[in-house]
Amino acid sequence: MLRTLPNFRDIGGYRTDSGARVRTGLVYRADSFSRIDDDDFAALAERGLRQVLDLRTVHERTAEPDRVPEGAEYAVLDVQGDHTTGGDLNRLFDDPEAAAAALGGGGAEAFMHEVNRALVTTDDAHAGYRELVERAAAGPTSVVFHCTAGKDRTGWAAALLLTLLGVDRETVFEDYLASNERMDRLRGMMRRQAERGGIDPDLMEPIIQVRRSYLETAFTELERVYGSFEGYVADGLKLAPRTAERLRDRLLEA
Repeated sequence: MLRTLPNFRDIGGYRTDSGARVRTGLVYRADSFSRIDDDDFAALAERGLRQVLDLRTVHERTAEPDRVPEGAEYAVLDVQGDHTTGGDLNRLFDDPEAAAAALGGGGAEAFMHEVNRALVTTDDAHAGYRELVERAAAGPTSVVFHCTAGKDRTGWAAALLLTLLGVDRETVFEDYLASNERMDRLRGMMRRQAERGGIDPDLMEPIIQVRRSYLETAFTELERVYGSFEGYVADGLKLAPRTAERLRDRLLEA
């Protein structure tokens, strides 16, 4: 684990339903690249990353620009855009009453479920995730995709890729939930920020965490709107069948 990039990890190593293995060293998921120290930056450079895909909103990118390894391409794939779930949560830190109203009484959990529904239905999400899959399939170099905490927008991206590759649903959930083991730094930061704003830090816990129910909501919404994962890929993402084939050709090994 990298100290200043704790949710950086390879999506490879998993077995698929067919018995193939997802190659390592090609596709990584991560949290924000804005706070990387020099030691971790050097460790990233050793991995030969050549594409950094930023899933964050314009506000996040402006407030905390990425630090990109030399020679790597930086691309913005904003999967939230102007949708309300992509709004600036920081405004709540400046208004304790608004935070209590929005996040209390189950509001924080409801917000997270809405985030996950939007990630599979909105046009911005479709465009961003389609390009992410296309880039991962095209290669030839290694790629990392990230948001701020590397758990929600990034979590759905990893779930999408692993499902396309044929990894079983329970393993996809295990990969998603692994973010909780890496969130201590973010948890402390967000709780301190809430306390400074006069907000009960416990209100932030459902937003800091990943929960199985959040990803279940995404898959349920996918099936409700598109009928199946295959329908989502074809009619939502409008991903060319050849792209999924290229992804499997590139990322799977016996």
